[in-house]
Formats: sequence, structure tokens, C-alpha cells
Amino acid sequence: MNSRLIIVNIIRWFILLFVQIFLLKNMGFYDLSTPFIYVLFILLLPFGIPNILLYALAFATGLTLDAFYDTMGVHATACIVMSFVRISFISISLNRDAIDDPEPSLSYMGFQWFALYALLCVLSHHLVLFFLETFRLTEISYTLMRCGLSCIFTLLIILLVEFIFYKRTSR
Repeated sequence: MNSRLIIVNIIRWFILLFVQIFLLKNMGFYDLSTPFIYVLFILLLPFGIPNILLYALAFATGLTLDAFYDTMGVHATACIVMSFVRISFISISLNRDAIDDPEPSLSYMGFQWFALYALLCVLSHHLVLFFLETFRLTEISYTLMRCGLSCIFTLLIILLVEFIFYKRTSR
């Protein structure tokens, strides 16, 4: 990884966590839908990042959010699970040796691949997050509804951000 890529990801980490903590923390719709834009940092990490570094960054990101949300490891666990899903999806859908693109973004990978990638990662993150937050099966329908609505809301924001910073590439 070159130094420009490292600096871009550090800035991205600070901006996404700042937006999540100070703007989106109290933004929710009747306690049913909460956007979690910070997952975009883990989604957009480069393909060539070692798995142990990916897990460490995901854990640090989740732990930072846990410190501000007072959730005692729920976000850290959800970020670790999302990192596992990310690694699995990339290894199944792409040949890692033939990847020339620096990161899994909308502009490099295309809408269909990125949308499926983001959906699977965000869905796994939200399922773990909301089930650990509730931690009881008596409210399974409410938890699944919260998970679904938050997933849709988060995906819309992620796709909106990706379209704002979309760079057309020639293939």
C-alpha cells in the first residue's frame, strides 16, 4: 500500500466516524431505523490489505464507536463479523491475483457487484448488531424490522455517498 492510500483511508476513518458520532447518533426514525455510515470505511478498504490488519481496523473502528455509544463491544463484534463476510465475499466473487483495482468501490467494481457486496456486509453487520443489542428472542419480529429498515437506510446513504464521489473509469 502506498502512502497516499494510507492517508486517504485515515482521513476517511476520521470523517465517517465524526459524521456517525456527532451527526447520525441521535438521528433515527421512531427507534426503528438508524443509519450506520461508518461501515463504509470497512467496505472501502483496499483489496490488498492483510486479513489481520482488516480485523484490527474493524475492531478499532467498532471499539471507538462503542466508546461513544456506550454499547460495550456490540459495534466491535458487528464490525468483526462484517469483516469476515467481506473477506469471504471477495474471495468467492473475485480472483485476488487478477485484481488491478485499488479498492472495492462503485466506480471500480460497477453497481451490481458493489450493491450486492454492500448489501451482504451491511446485512450481516446489522443482524449481529441488533440481535446483540436486544439479546432476547421474544422480540424477534421487532428486531428483524429494525434490522431491515436500518439496513435499507444505511444502504441508501452508502450508495448516495458512492454516487457523489463516483469516478468514471474506462475499461
